[in-house]
Amino acid sequence: MDRPLILLVEDDVAIRDAIAECLETAGYRVEAVGDGAEALAWLASARAERLALIVLDLVMPVMNGAELLAQVRADAALGRIPTLLMTAAIVSASTPLPATDATLEKPFDLDQLLGAVGRLVPRG
Repeated sequence: MDRPLILLVEDDVAIRDAIAECLETAGYRVEAVGDGAEALAWLASARAERLALIVLDLVMPVMNGAELLAQVRADAALGRIPTLLMTAAIVSASTPLPATDATLEKPFDLDQLLGAVGRLVPRG
């Protein structure tokens, strides 16, 4: 069976590499990009219907996670893809988090990440 494909959107290279390695070791395929604009370019050029999950950071340069989520949710084909938001941002009533399927507050451990991903990605 094909391993589920995850799009990882994280601007910090060390965090991106660690998460990608963790997910690949757990049996997922990972496409990793550095910001929301790169993610949109990948989604436009790739077969997004094969995508099982988008894991994204909230605070990134060029296009942040909230902007990316708005673009994804506005697209009929992409809007069905579950999203997992990672953030270290302070959340308040005046600046709520964007709507997403799950949120992980940084710092988190890899078991928390794998648990969240496992809940969002059905395994055959």
